[in-house]
Amino acid sequence: MSTTDPSRPATLDVPTLRRMLDAGAAPRILDVRTPGEFQTGHIPGAYNVPLDLLREHRTELLAHLDEEVVLVCRSGARADQARQTLGRAGLPNLKILGGGIVAWQAAGAPVNHGSPRWDLERQVRLVAGGVVLASVLLSVAVPGAQWVAAAMGAGLTVAALTNTCAMGLLLSRLPYNRGAACDLDTVVGQLRGAAEAGGRP
Repeated sequence: MSTTDPSRPATLDVPTLRRMLDAGAAPRILDVRTPGEFQTGHIPGAYNVPLDLLREHRTELLAHLDEEVVLVCRSGARADQARQTLGRAGLPNLKILGGGIVAWQAAGAPVNHGSPRWDLERQVRLVAGGVVLASVLLSVAVPGAQWVAAAMGAGLTVAALTNTCAMGLLLSRLPYNRGAACDLDTVVGQLRGAAEAGGRP
């Protein structure tokens, strides 16, 4: 069911979305993960609109999102950022899939699978951990190198407090994460085609 507390983002749980999909009355599902993550596995019928592209082109996308929209990411953080972006742009009827694709897969719901790739959060942990480890080990020979680890810790703290991640944004632009074609023209074309077909992909 959906949450109705106005102080929190509106969410849709997995069973409710599954029932809507089975009944042919699904809302527009936007997956805001990177194209690489989307290619690994996504909800059937979802459209990939990466968070950075959504932020940059929200005005152009609004014309194709005049219906109920459910935002999906890995666990909810990026979907909430997308909700805030689209909400400020004036789009109503926004919901977040509670628990994201992780909850969807845990419930055994249908998933379209592709080539496996590391999700963005795992990449962030690898890079952050690697930088901290390398700077601490390097500090044995290079005095002051440990401050790189301190800076990384400060950055991760800020990311947690603000629910944003600059490192994740940078990593999302790497070729590894942009392997599948996903630009504004492609996204708009898919959304326009779905509208002409009655809302179904």
